[in-house]
Amino acid sequence: MGQDQTKQQIEKGLQLYQSNQTEKALQLWMKVLEKSSDLVGRFRVLGCLVTAHSEMGRYKEMLKFAVVQIDTARELEDANFLLESYLNLARSNEKLCEFHKTISYCKTCLGLPGTRAAAQLGGQVSLSMGNAFLGLSLFQKALESFEKALRYAHNNDDAMLECRVCCSLGSFYAQVKESMKIALQHGDRPLQALCLLCFADIHRSRGDLQTAFPRYDSAMSIMTEIGNRLGQVQVLLGVAKCWVARKALDKALDAIERAQDLAEEVGNKLGQLKLHCLSEGIYRSKGLQRELRAHVVRFHECVEEAELYCGLCGESIGEKNSRLQALPCSHIFHLRCLQNNGTRSCPNCRRSSMKPGFV
Repeated sequence: MGQDQTKQQIEKGLQLYQSNQTEKALQLWMKVLEKSSDLVGRFRVLGCLVTAHSEMGRYKEMLKFAVVQIDTARELEDANFLLESYLNLARSNEKLCEFHKTISYCKTCLGLPGTRAAAQLGGQVSLSMGNAFLGLSLFQKALESFEKALRYAHNNDDAMLECRVCCSLGSFYAQVKESMKIALQHGDRPLQALCLLCFADIHRSRGDLQTAFPRYDSAMSIMTEIGNRLGQVQVLLGVAKCWVARKALDKALDAIERAQDLAEEVGNKLGQLKLHCLSEGIYRSKGLQRELRAHVVRFHECVEEAELYCGLCGESIGEKNSRLQALPCSHIFHLRCLQNNGTRSCPNCRRSSMKPGFV
């Protein structure tokens, strides 16, 4: 079956599927898969089969076709096809509650070189990763992913993606609410503070700043009471983002300064990096070049102090979306650098680097 005939049969299958003749559509697509010699056509029909089985709740079948689609994408040697197929693989594992694998495949998507599909699918990758983090009850990471997905939806006027993100945020809110109930029953102040912080971040991501501020105040009160300075840094970071959203940049800088002092006291390098990044954006918008340069320099100093750079190429980790590999000895490198290095031991400490992975 040639390219034109393959395309015609795929379209015919879509018409059947849209008219609720699902089984006939599946049978037609399977015939195309068996007979077509067109790799692009095979990739497309596999995508149709993945989507159909997902909507029908046949998640094991969905995973089976997603794996075949990955092999086809590799034959095509095209990053756009690879991104789409890895996303389908991530979604399949998400549906099967294999959340660690979902996160791994999503990170693979983000680590692929720039593609045309990235702008279209980046939001869906972030949404799938957020759902996986939520499944693991990693609330802060889940919310960060949902916020990224929401930004993609708004920037690309993608109403369907926005709807799906809002549904996930609803599930997120319900889980945090249930955690808050348990925390109140057991008098667990640290958990109460974490839940209040999550509630505040949810309202901020929705643009409901009037509700977010009191939640941050309550979280800050408990964080101060129990002496959780790392938590206080997170609260102040959220408050600063609220002030940025309100264009009150001086108030945002005040919150950032307080957070920086706390982060430096406890040696929280990751918090300092986030705060420097936020400060950069503020000073750039204010046109204050001297202050901007100071925060750029401080950001890179934090990267060096935290050793957040690849031990092979020397580039900073986190500035670009690059796939990383953590070895059993805990040293981290760009995956491409390890592959090009060709050694079976860690370049830093020479310990064995053999490690099973999902990809």
